[in-house]
Amino acid sequence: MRFMMIVKATKNTEAGILPTKKEFAEMDKFNEELMKAGIILAGDGLQPSSKGVRVRFSGDKRTVIDGPFAETKELIAGYGIWKVNSKAEAIEWAKRAPFHNGEEVEIRQIFEAEDFADALPSLATAQERKNER
Repeated sequence: MRFMMIVKATKNTEAGILPTKKEFAEMDKFNEELMKAGIILAGDGLQPSSKGVRVRFSGDKRTVIDGPFAETKELIAGYGIWKVNSKAEAIEWAKRAPFHNGEEVEIRQIFEAEDFADALPSLATAQERKNER
C-alpha cells in the first residue's frame, strides 16, 4: 500500500522561513530511517504559495490565479510517498516525524491500478502483465 503524507503549511512555511539547522538534521535522520526501512518512495518540501499559481477550469475556459493563497490551513508545505503494509503503519511512522511547533500532517492512501479494475478492465490487464515480468 502506498500513502502520501501531506505536510500542511504554516505561517512560517508560507513566509519562506526555512527550518533551523537542528530541524534539518532531525528531518535528515528521520528520512534516513525511512530509507533504511525501505518505506520512502519520494518526498520533498514545497516553495511558498506566493511562488505558485492555480489553474481554474470552467468548461473550455482556463483562468490562472497567482499566489499567494489566503487559507494557510489548506496549503501544503511538503509531502512524502511511503510504501507500507497498512494505514496503521503509516500513522506510526508519521508519529515519529520530528515536528514540534504545531505542524500537522495528513495521511492519504494512494489509488493503485487494481482499485480501478472494475471500471477499467484494460488497466487491470496491463497491471497483470507488468506483475508477470
